[in-house]
Parts: sequence; structure tokens; C-alpha cells
Amino acid sequence: MLHLFRNKSPYTVLILLIVALLLKSGVLAHPQAPARLDGYFLYNAVIGLLNVVVRGNAFFYTFLAVIMLFLQALYINAITTRHRLSLRPTYFPALAYILFTSIHPAFNYFGVPVLVNWCMLIGMDIWLGFNHSVNPRKNLFNAAFAVSLAAVLHFAGVGYLAVFLGALLLLRPYNTGELIVAGMGYLTPLYFSAGILFIVDMLPELARWPNLDFTIMRRVDAPVYLGIALGGAAILVASGVYAMQQYLPKATIYVRRGWMTILFYLIMSVLVAALGDVQVNNAWLFTIPALSMFIAQGFMLEKSKWFSNFIFYFSIILVLACQWAVNK
Repeated sequence: MLHLFRNKSPYTVLILLIVALLLKSGVLAHPQAPARLDGYFLYNAVIGLLNVVVRGNAFFYTFLAVIMLFLQALYINAITTRHRLSLRPTYFPALAYILFTSIHPAFNYFGVPVLVNWCMLIGMDIWLGFNHSVNPRKNLFNAAFAVSLAAVLHFAGVGYLAVFLGALLLLRPYNTGELIVAGMGYLTPLYFSAGILFIVDMLPELARWPNLDFTIMRRVDAPVYLGIALGGAAILVASGVYAMQQYLPKATIYVRRGWMTILFYLIMSVLVAALGDVQVNNAWLFTIPALSMFIAQGFMLEKSKWFSNFIFYFSIILVLACQWAVNK
């Protein structure tokens, strides 16, 4: 079955869509409409615009979230292929993202993390191309803009600025002018957000934007689920790192540095999820894009077919076990 996702066939996209709909059929059967959140002025504006059309229809929001997760899976796959982050092009990164966004129902409902992940994926796609950019200042501005937009959506996302600066230092030679351009790109969403809030007489909302809380391990409602999810994720990440040892020594220095930025992105995503506002109940979705890129490497180890097959079936069993445990 693993060979279905190893080949870059257009039919594989259809198979991935079917897999996504099957794994997420539970949330589609029990849809939820998103609620407005205190201090999340941009997110609330998005909800307000959508409600003009759909009038708070729960199924629409849930289906939209599922489709957005599917499209993000394809985008992660495109990033991996475009920037040569694996030995050969496959659909394993997309498969890993679909699988691991299915381990908890909350990940599949429309919320702030879905939008933040779009911003970070766009930013990552741009910064991984810094080393061969023909228009570096434009790309620096755009990447900084996307990373800043993630912070406007979710205040804890300001931590991603460190990831962007790390990528800038690793993938570009130091240039003061480029650093100034990046700073302008980062400040632009903040400037426009403050200006729009002032125009619509909602400037006090900006004071409510900074919102941090220590949400990690605040309360463990499902210890069985938590143990299965953390244990399984640790095994799969370790398998991905092991598989990467066969590939990275042969990769270019820019590919290795690119993986360093993705690792930094994963670490910062853990902190953003742990320190984020308690209102965001699916904050651990922030970690799934980078996690899926590491885990997918375990599927690609063709020299040990038994290893890649084991990781594949273990991932499916893990997802089903998590879905069982969370509903127990």
C-alpha cells in the first residue's frame, strides 16, 4: 500500500483526498462553528466576513477546515519537493500531515491555528529559497510579512520572528539593507492592523492583543490518549531522524541548513502552543507541519522496505488508537 504514495502520480492526490475524508468523517459528522475570541481582532474579522455568507453554518466551517488541511498537506509536499528536502519527490509529507491532523478532533475544526499555519507555510516556502533568490529583498519582505501576519492572528506567534531571523542568518549572507527590508516587512501588518482598528474606532482591541498563558499540562482530561499520542509521535520522529541520517550527508549545505530552520520552527511551535492563550483549544496544531516533514522521512527509506512499511502501518494504527482513546 505504501507504493501508492511513493509515486508522483496525479491520481495519488485523489487517493489522499479520500484518505483525508475517511479519517476526518467523524468531525464532519459532528460539525462545530467557530466562536469569536477575545483579543483576536483579525481572526474575528475573518469569522465576521464568512458569517455574512454562511450565517454561522457549522458544517461549512468544519468542511472548510478539512479542505484547508488537505490543501496545506499538498503545500507541505510541494515545499519538500521544491527545496529538495528529501531524496526524491513523493507524497509522503502530505500523507504524514493528513494522518497527524487526524489524531485529535479539535485539529480539524476551523480555528486560529489553521490560519496561522498558512502564514508560516508561506513564510517557510519563501525563506527556504533565500539562497537562490533572484530578487532577495522582495522575498525577504514577503517572508517577514507572512510571519508577522501569524503573530497578528495569534500573539504567541511573535516567537516565530526568531525562526525567521535564524533562517535569514543561515541562508543569506549578512546585509544591513536586507535586514532593514525584513524589518519593514514584519512591521507592515502591525501598522495596517493598528490603522484599520483606528479607522473603525476599535483601537482598544489592540491593547487586548497581547495574550499569553501557560497552557501545557494545565489539565489532562484523557491520560490514555496523551500517552498514546506522545509515545507514538516520539517513535515516529525518531524514525524520521534515523532515516535522514542516510540522506543528509549527501545533501547540499543549504538543504542541511534548511532542515535546521525547520527544526527551529518545530521547537518554537511547541513553545507557541504551550504559551498560547487558553481560548485556543487546538493550539498543538501549530506543531504538525514541521512534525510531518520529519516523520515523512521514515516512509522514504527504500533500502529497508521493512522499516518504511513498519512506520507506515504504525502511523495508521497510532491514528486509529488516538481516535479511540480520545472518545473513550
